[in-house]
Amino acid sequence: MGDGRWRTAGSALMRVIVVWGVSTITLLALAGILPDFQLQSDDGDSVTKTAFTAAWGAGAFGLLSALVWPVLVRALLIVPAFVLGMLVFFLNGSLLLIALWLIPDGRGAAAPETAVVVAAVMSAVASATSTALAVHDDNAYRRRLSRLAQRRRRRSGTGGADGEGPPGTVFIQLDGVGHDVLAQAAADGIMPTVAHWLSDTEGHRLTPWRTDWSSQTGASQLGILHGSNHDVPAFRWYEKETGDVMVSSRPASALELQRRAIVRTHDGGLLTVDGASRGNLFSGGADQLALVLSMAARRGKGRRSRAGYFAYFSDPANAVRTALSFVAEAGREIGQSTRARIRKETPRIKRGGLYPFIRAFATVVERDVVVSAVIGDMFGGRTAVYADLVAYDEVAHHSGPRSRDAEKVLARLDRSLALIVKVAEHTPRDYRVVLLSDHGQSPGETFAGAYGLTLKDLVRAGSGLPVPRRAQRTRSGSEARDAVRTALHRPVAGGEEKQLTKASDPVVLASGNLGLISFPDIDGRASQEQLDRRHPALLGTLANHPGIGFLLVHSERDGSVVLGRDGARIPVAELKDGQGPLAPFGPGAADAIRRTDTFPHVADVMVNSMYDPATGTVHAFEEQIGSHGGLGGEQSRPFLLWPRDMTDPLDAVAAEGGRRAAELVGAEAVHRVLRRWLREVSGPQVPVRTTDAVRGAGDGLPGEEEDAGTGAGG
Repeated sequence: MGDGRWRTAGSALMRVIVVWGVSTITLLALAGILPDFQLQSDDGDSVTKTAFTAAWGAGAFGLLSALVWPVLVRALLIVPAFVLGMLVFFLNGSLLLIALWLIPDGRGAAAPETAVVVAAVMSAVASATSTALAVHDDNAYRRRLSRLAQRRRRRSGTGGADGEGPPGTVFIQLDGVGHDVLAQAAADGIMPTVAHWLSDTEGHRLTPWRTDWSSQTGASQLGILHGSNHDVPAFRWYEKETGDVMVSSRPASALELQRRAIVRTHDGGLLTVDGASRGNLFSGGADQLALVLSMAARRGKGRRSRAGYFAYFSDPANAVRTALSFVAEAGREIGQSTRARIRKETPRIKRGGLYPFIRAFATVVERDVVVSAVIGDMFGGRTAVYADLVAYDEVAHHSGPRSRDAEKVLARLDRSLALIVKVAEHTPRDYRVVLLSDHGQSPGETFAGAYGLTLKDLVRAGSGLPVPRRAQRTRSGSEARDAVRTALHRPVAGGEEKQLTKASDPVVLASGNLGLISFPDIDGRASQEQLDRRHPALLGTLANHPGIGFLLVHSERDGSVVLGRDGARIPVAELKDGQGPLAPFGPGAADAIRRTDTFPHVADVMVNSMYDPATGTVHAFEEQIGSHGGLGGEQSRPFLLWPRDMTDPLDAVAAEGGRRAAELVGAEAVHRVLRRWLREVSGPQVPVRTTDAVRGAGDGLPGEEEDAGTGAGG
């Protein structure tokens, strides 16, 4: 063994001894503080004997954590992440009780609840000590990175020696962060990492891009990762031929949308060449997955996307730290919502029930697991990584996109970005970090909060169907009922309005400030003429409501038309931005509507809420005071932030076969930009054959479990 190997072995042994020593001291301190925790016999022991007992217990706990904990976590991958987070403390405490049981002569004992506390502190101290030693030993850090890179090359047969080959690319999606919100957060010092990127010395560039009419993650991310979001009219929609409601956040729906996109594009996705997909709705064709929703619908052993959980939670210190942060975040949400109620802040929605825990999962567990997986990908030298951090989007829905709560989440996300940038300084290949978002958010009081009834209530009232008493008593509900009576020439007092024909109830769905109305008993797309015969007051009631901006409906006579207030009726072919019902919505609205009108599953009636350009507000048809899904305001204006030495996005679109426009429009155009950037450094991306891609979308993709050891905790 050479001198270098002896030094390496000696350094590693020294780190183990130091961590063991610190853990022993910690155990002694806890035994002196906690009444239900002892390291002595009942008759008492000498200081030396007690120290020996503590050292034995610390060593046993360390070995169990290193050997048994990863096995436990892998066995529990079938457990949902939320439940796994709750089991962390119990499992860690159980390992400590076993370690105490292994101490000779039964000198170690602790009450179960005390064992949980002791185990948590021990794991945190050991992790902190090990990290501190690694930070001060650059050679050890480099060796670890080199081992990870070599492991990756052995598995895939790709890559070169450290520092060789083209740079990799990490795409970080900040879900729901609009262009203006990001720019303001950087200017105000909330996001110093982003501010540094935007400085002249760092040389990054920031530009907005415009979403499709459906300004939400399902449509945007499908287009970005798979190159097509055709026939995705909203976050959720009704498909008449099957009677199913497609929901982008439902695993089975996400898998089907991914399959359809692959069939349409004849390509597996953006990440088919040595790619990793982390925290996304769709895989992008990657063979390494963690927290990918579309893959959660797969059945069979080894086909669920759990590698990210194992990689992160295999380190008990990670598990304890995340669990503590989870509890703290849930408490933070309860405190913030209570303060908002006391101050009577408006607009405001209910934030009780399970929401504090849902928020904690999005802002803590998902963030920690995804960031850890990205760091593991960079350590392993992967070519392309796409990761979605959903924390801001979740909080902004309930607190508002420019609230203090949301700003604090942005600050924590910026620290995660800083960590990724720091890691990139030590990875075995160079990395370019690209930041982007899938949509923004527009603020505003909910439709129900402003008018006292939901869109569904208004549709039912305008159709002459029964509505709840609370909706009947509102002005909108009364006007809708009066309109029905007038249209039918049947002034009914106090009774239910009669319909001209027997019909089933309409299906009314909401995607932010975009509403979709479908009539299941009408084959194909219902026409304006059919609806006027069946429900003569409905379209007029909707089009003239102050909370609604415009409707899209098909006409047998004029093709599809947009309806607005005061009888406005414009054929889609003649729509112009800034005119008629589209006057407030800005550039691109007409084209966005025309494109959606061609979708096979466009709803019978598409409803976009009002938009006030002076305040930037919309009315969500869901319980959200920060919303996205339709047209109007910042929700349609996400961002793209990239290193200046990469091709300008507009030039990249042109180079990929599109025309050079004045702005970047649509998620499919963003896909072409990202694909161009990958080709510039890695050469042509070999497309996956359609048959193979479809098979991969519906079945298992190879390699996801092999990635488990490349996370930060692996």
